[in-house]
Amino acid sequence: EVQLVESGGGLVQAGGSLRLSCAASGFTFDDYAIGWFRQAPGKEREGVSCISSSVGSTYYADSVKGRFTISSDNAKNTVYLQMNSLKPEDTAVYYCAAMYYYCSVTPSDFGFWGQGTQVTVSS
Repeated sequence: EVQLVESGGGLVQAGGSLRLSCAASGFTFDDYAIGWFRQAPGKEREGVSCISSSVGSTYYADSVKGRFTISSDNAKNTVYLQMNSLKPEDTAVYYCAAMYYYCSVTPSDFGFWGQGTQVTVSS
């Protein structure tokens, strides 16, 4: 069974940092791109970042460039999202998701999703 499990969310003050983890199992990790999405109350789900180890590419939304860093430990089948200089507008449920080979910013392109982890940034 394909599983994606997010962890690392929590409550942090503005300007602080969190590192999210996405642990994957049940598929050939090296053949998939892993994306991070977030959804705040009343907002649509938006792409935050994505990594494709297969093609050596990464993506960052403009709103997080320079603050967030995505990385992959393929030996552990785990993708991380290091979030620095957090802002209240980063508050959302963060999801990781997987799709074959290439990154996308479109949620419907991703076939596998984790359960989400809450990130709350206080002002």
